[in-house]
Amino acid sequence: MTPSWRKPAGALAIIGIIVVWAVVVTSLWPVVNGWPWFAQAPFWLVAGIIWIAPLKPLLLWMETGRWR
Repeated sequence: MTPSWRKPAGALAIIGIIVVWAVVVTSLWPVVNGWPWFAQAPFWLVAGIIWIAPLKPLLLWMETGRWR
């Protein structure tokens, strides 16, 4: 069995997703900084979790070669 190129490509895609998401979220800091703490807390909680959403199809593709 030959090694698949999907796993290294998927790993790079995951790193790319994390980097892009971190840049997007941190660029919102000037806006979010003015909010009270009880509004900031849910924002940062959701922002810290939502990047995981595109990983399921990506991991499935890495393992099987299909998106669904």
